[in-house]
Amino acid sequence: MNIRVVIVDDEPLARLAVKVRLARRDAFTLLGEFGDGASAYDGIVALKPDLVFVDVDMPGKSGLDLLAALPPAQRPMAILLTAYDGFAVQAFELAALDYLLKPVDEERFDEALDRAQQAFPYRGQGRAAAPASAAVRSFSVRIGSRTVLVPVAEVERIEADGDYATLHANGKTWLVRERLHNLAMRLDPRQFHRVHRSSIVRLDMIAELCALTNRDALLRLRDGSVLRASRSYMPALAEALQHRNKKPE
Repeated sequence: MNIRVVIVDDEPLARLAVKVRLARRDAFTLLGEFGDGASAYDGIVALKPDLVFVDVDMPGKSGLDLLAALPPAQRPMAILLTAYDGFAVQAFELAALDYLLKPVDEERFDEALDRAQQAFPYRGQGRAAAPASAAVRSFSVRIGSRTVLVPVAEVERIEADGDYATLHANGKTWLVRERLHNLAMRLDPRQFHRVHRSSIVRLDMIAELCALTNRDALLRLRDGSVLRASRSYMPALAEALQHRNKKPE
């Protein structure tokens, strides 16, 4: 796998931070970097990257303007970078792969790269096709000498427990000997979403979202549980909920 990348950001230090992190992943190759939307448009058309990291707020042509100007067939996978969290709807409309708030922490950046690697083989076949074909359908849980299969459709939320994870399903809990990060990679993002470093929630379990002053949120689930959603996951969660609630035309 070789995912070709372009970085678009008017801040040199922000571009450098992305380059340093990309260099740690062999699957990604940097083709070029641009400091403004106008030159980035010409560069993307010429270089034809698979993935672009693009700053939303730039002088002149913004990152959203840049993506919107590209014909959908020529638009690369996009990971948006921004210091503000009010662009989730526009990100969804442009089919952005992820939406990262600056300053971006290491775990969220790695999660975005993981999503790019997951989506890359299905690029051009329709965004909805990839998760459905790759997602796991059940979890194998060891209980003594027995192996119990827990259907993913019954899982309501998953919480980190050290190097393991706890599944919550139909009022029962199951310990899975796998890290939360790995489980997140195997779940369909149209159904499950990571809302915190330590928790994943099935989207249809969210009954209420209450925004907090620090841009975190409290999620009340249909079983009465209350979880905290951290600010770094909120824009992508808002996009996922917007997508889920959008009525077919």
